[in-house]
Amino acid sequence: MTFDIKKIRADFPILSREVNKKPLIYLDNGATTQKPQVVIDKIVDIYTNYNSNIHRGVHYLSSYTSEAYENSRKTVQSFINAKYSHEVIFTSGTTGSINTLADSLCQDYIKPDDEVIISELEHHANIVSWQVQFGGKGVKLKVLPINDAGELLIEKLPELISEKTKLISITQVSNTLGTVNPVKEIIKIAHQYNIPVLIDGAQAVQHTKVDVQDLDCDFYVFSGHKIYAPTGIGVLYGKEKWLDKLPPCQGGGDMILSGSVSFEKTLYQRLPFKFEAGTTNYVGAIAMATALEYVQGIGIENIENYEKQLLEYANKKLSSISELIIYGNAKNKACVISFLIDTVHHYDTGMILDKLGIAVRTGTHCTEPLMKRLRIDGTVRASMAFYNTFEEIDVLCSGIERVKTMFF
Repeated sequence: MTFDIKKIRADFPILSREVNKKPLIYLDNGATTQKPQVVIDKIVDIYTNYNSNIHRGVHYLSSYTSEAYENSRKTVQSFINAKYSHEVIFTSGTTGSINTLADSLCQDYIKPDDEVIISELEHHANIVSWQVQFGGKGVKLKVLPINDAGELLIEKLPELISEKTKLISITQVSNTLGTVNPVKEIIKIAHQYNIPVLIDGAQAVQHTKVDVQDLDCDFYVFSGHKIYAPTGIGVLYGKEKWLDKLPPCQGGGDMILSGSVSFEKTLYQRLPFKFEAGTTNYVGAIAMATALEYVQGIGIENIENYEKQLLEYANKKLSSISELIIYGNAKNKACVISFLIDTVHHYDTGMILDKLGIAVRTGTHCTEPLMKRLRIDGTVRASMAFYNTFEEIDVLCSGIERVKTMFF
């Protein structure tokens, strides 16, 4: 299809508003993406016409909503090419998915003093989730380092693996530097040692095609709100062989085998329900399916190609600005640029850009260990999406020049 940027932008009502009497330029997509009208309409439709708790009622509304919820699971299955729909578990988001998996794995599979390999690029969710296990006294984290360009030194991975290594948990795309990691190669190495791999896809699924069977990952997680869906909904994909043997980490309604609950013992539901205790965010799941269908309608390949052009343009323009330092120059990057303007504090830069209607992210981006590796205390991050334009990049560059005039 033809990539019609004007039509796409018209699908997102918030993009037409002003901030500080300036047209909004939204470059904080790594934190959360804006929502197309079809997703907003779907949420309204659910609450207006058929809202009802799922899997519990025999009446029409419950049956209708339950079917929509399970169809959403199939939509996710198709989107990431999972083998079975029951390999798709709905969670609250990427953080919820990683914590669910950490809690479950550490009940039986991972023991105190076992090792999990992560990288220097990880979000706090893929660090702290492991540190809190066993009361903060277990699970040793081994860290795969990066080079100065922000690329993983993958050749060092075999050196980190030992007989105590129980999992490799790696981000597919760095939320701070935009580095696209060679996760397929990492998975191949790990499987040579019979080690399962968890991929954090929070910053990947909205930018590139994800095929979990082709990757051969054991687990894959992502958030709905990063891919134009509502907040509070996410996905934990796991291979059937792993999810079958892992115990649930939350108890409550819907995850129990009917008629099995007693004060002495309870039996659990089959997949995927044993991991979905209580009333799940069924509205979010249904709306997320609408968001994924919207993305599929545009074509993830079309999105990826456009964003590559946008990134190349932004990188060229920003690189030409004197006193501006870009952090993360990996050969393979997603649509993210982190930078600093000489000695100007990132918060000051972000606040001035905001006065010009430009929304960027400032701070550590929940990657404090990475900031220590880079020897800085934070950056300004411009994270782009397929609804951003080349003209918006020009305005960003003009805004940066404005910042410079105020400090130099």
